[in-house]
Amino acid sequence: MVFSLIHLTPQPPLHCVERGLGGEVLEKVSMTQKPTYGELARLFIRMSLTAFGGPAAHLAMGQDEIVRRRGWLTREEYLDLMAATNLIPGPNSTETMIHVGYKMRGIPGALLTGACFIIPAAVVSLILAILYVNGGGLPQVQSLLWGIQPVIVAIIIVAAWRLAPGALKTRELRVLFVAALVVEVTRTLPEAVVIIGAGLLFALWRTARTGTNIAMIALLPAVLTPMAQTVINLGETARASALDLFWYFLKIGSVLFGSGYVLVTYIQTDLVDTFGWLTARELLDSVAIGQFTPGPVLTTTTVVGYIIAGLPGALTATLGIFLPSFVLVILTAPLIPRMRRSKFLSAFLDGANTAVLAAIVVTAFTLALVALRPLATSAPDSIAGVSALAVVLLAASIVGLMRFKLNATILLVVGAVAGLIYAMLVT
Repeated sequence: MVFSLIHLTPQPPLHCVERGLGGEVLEKVSMTQKPTYGELARLFIRMSLTAFGGPAAHLAMGQDEIVRRRGWLTREEYLDLMAATNLIPGPNSTETMIHVGYKMRGIPGALLTGACFIIPAAVVSLILAILYVNGGGLPQVQSLLWGIQPVIVAIIIVAAWRLAPGALKTRELRVLFVAALVVEVTRTLPEAVVIIGAGLLFALWRTARTGTNIAMIALLPAVLTPMAQTVINLGETARASALDLFWYFLKIGSVLFGSGYVLVTYIQTDLVDTFGWLTARELLDSVAIGQFTPGPVLTTTTVVGYIIAGLPGALTATLGIFLPSFVLVILTAPLIPRMRRSKFLSAFLDGANTAVLAAIVVTAFTLALVALRPLATSAPDSIAGVSALAVVLLAASIVGLMRFKLNATILLVVGAVAGLIYAMLVT
């Protein structure tokens, strides 16, 4: 009788309590009750300050907090949102959090969850950037960062390795990868153009090999050349301003397909090699800070912006890289079911991912040349200009990430400690 009354009488939103693996009590909000803005803000601020380990770790933490602990979404709904981020440019984990806010509370929810996930982590990165710029010349800081740099290269190499099976799954994609690799090595085109061009080329080839599509393939150079010229002309100034950084990172954020680590390839090619706004070592240090801090990996741009143009540069660079994610999620969220069924979009992503992989491979090699240099010219472990300890740190980090699935943050701490101890022993 009690069971019947419960089901026949209208009930307020229910809360059920379950225990986690560690015995902790997990409060799980019923699917009939949407979270308040305060609940969204508290969760995503906490995630921003505690989500270490990169995009995969962020997504796993999001599933635990949003699906298992609170029940705001089903597992299938959460996976759908994750998949949807692959259809648009931008950082996948950040866009997933924006999608969650949009599904919970519409556009205000999207803006809230995105801001709460990005801003606290960006503030932490900014504080470390200030300390780095003001103390980067200290021997202790230099040795700490020297030990971290091989770990950063290892993280990028492992990211490329994990991307490879999906990116090179057919013979056509492998041929496209080789072509993209040649273009990347010769630096004949900017990364953005190579990635978008590879995506369009494969999509047109895959969807329908008709006379119309073949004609469109023939017209691709005419379409991509103006884009290439726009990217090349971007920021050709002796000294970058905050506005230069905003426009540069806004454009990159609008075409950032594939792994978030492709951002490093853009910065290496443009800001280091072409514009000279940054050195390769400063880039490695910026990536190290971005990896070492919680939240989105793309807060690396906060550090880059501060190094180049101070506080205004940090703010505009951060705004530029993340702004497209908000716009794209809000515009495309209602279209997700139709986008997932698009053969053209699916083929475009396949083609773009091959070029992303090529870009990451070339960048990993380029940065390794810097990361493996000895701490000092008189270092006892220097062999032909390469530090034996740096090679060991690189190899051990790759094994730790792939074989033992260690958190990247742990390896960064190990690298930093190794650098400090090594400096004390050789100086």
